[in-house]
Amino acid sequence: MPGPSSEDRARFRVRDYGPGDFPEIEAIWREAGMASPKRGDTADVVDRSLRNEGARLFVIEDAETGRLAGTSWLTCDGRRLHLHHFAVAAALRGRGLAKILLEASLHHVKTEGLQVKLEVHKSNTPAVELYRKAGFETIGDYEVYIIRDLTRIP
Repeated sequence: MPGPSSEDRARFRVRDYGPGDFPEIEAIWREAGMASPKRGDTADVVDRSLRNEGARLFVIEDAETGRLAGTSWLTCDGRRLHLHHFAVAAALRGRGLAKILLEASLHHVKTEGLQVKLEVHKSNTPAVELYRKAGFETIGDYEVYIIRDLTRIP
């Protein structure tokens, strides 16, 4: 994966999420396969998560057009930050924008002084490569489980 050109570093800027950003964010998440009703990622959920100390939702924006190019959502449980919904719009992938976005995200992690954890599909080779180059390590035989359908809880 190439690094960003100096033109792209100048053109694209990382900033905090704003209330009007959600429709574009949701479109990026949908395109990346991260948005569905069962996941429950709504504007209200984003707003609620951002009330927790340390939480941030970064967007990378094209300064020329004002269009969003990607997202990095960091939630905080008080012990560690969780990086998820990290995505770059399909038309802009391969330009190093993920690296710009990850650099900003990890700067925030370092500033907060907390560990950072993420989940990624093994088959998502570009993301796995990006995260490994940034210093992430696997947790070994760790498996991830989730209950999305709350009616299944006795």
